[in-house]
Amino acid sequence: MRNADEEMVSRIALRLTEVQECISKACRRAGRRMEEVGIVAVTKSFPAEVVRAAVAAGLSEIGENRVQEARDKRLLLGNLAGVRWHLVGHLQKNKAGLALALFDLIHSVDDLELAHVLNRRAAVLNRTVPIFLEVNVGEETTKFGFPPQEEVLFRAAEEILRLPHLRLEGLMTVAPIAPDPEQVRPIFARLRDLREKLRERFPEAPWTHLSMGMTDDYIVAVEEGATLVRLGRAIFGERA
Repeated sequence: MRNADEEMVSRIALRLTEVQECISKACRRAGRRMEEVGIVAVTKSFPAEVVRAAVAAGLSEIGENRVQEARDKRLLLGNLAGVRWHLVGHLQKNKAGLALALFDLIHSVDDLELAHVLNRRAAVLNRTVPIFLEVNVGEETTKFGFPPQEEVLFRAAEEILRLPHLRLEGLMTVAPIAPDPEQVRPIFARLRDLREKLRERFPEAPWTHLSMGMTDDYIVAVEEGATLVRLGRAIFGERA
């Protein structure tokens, strides 16, 4: 490995250690085990060599926001052993088939029509796809997701649980941008509460995951129950 590559791996590994320490402290404050929280390294806009360095630094969960960008990187990277690819950005229905060819898990199922398209495409591939329902907890007009009303989510879950090629494993949200992470704590607490109500209503689904928290607010998200945090700048530094 070239010196530049080794330096990149070292920088990522150092940042990863710092993030893990922050997660560990947040877990202790919340009475949780650190093993309950996974890190999805979001490589949006970073080149393929950064993904390779991230894997060499010990990261095995890689997140991308855009289907085409993931496709281009995976063509360059080939098969990275032991890596799970997460789609964390909005998925257009006409890209569902390509997304299923690229990603192991989809965080951003934001309407029922998309769920049905994914189910049909997954049936062709003879696979069952883990998904999360994206919930627009902050009810922002610029964001995608199901509205955070229990009756809406109950109807969505009931319908999706009948689709044989989707496995509903949890919820995802993107919190509003705020100068103080404490301002979005109620967003994360609300998603956790919705997950618990869904778990009571539909115990046949695992409801394992809460995908919430990014670089600016992941510590609060962990304190409120996040099982997956989606981190870009915290691990890779500022994007160009």
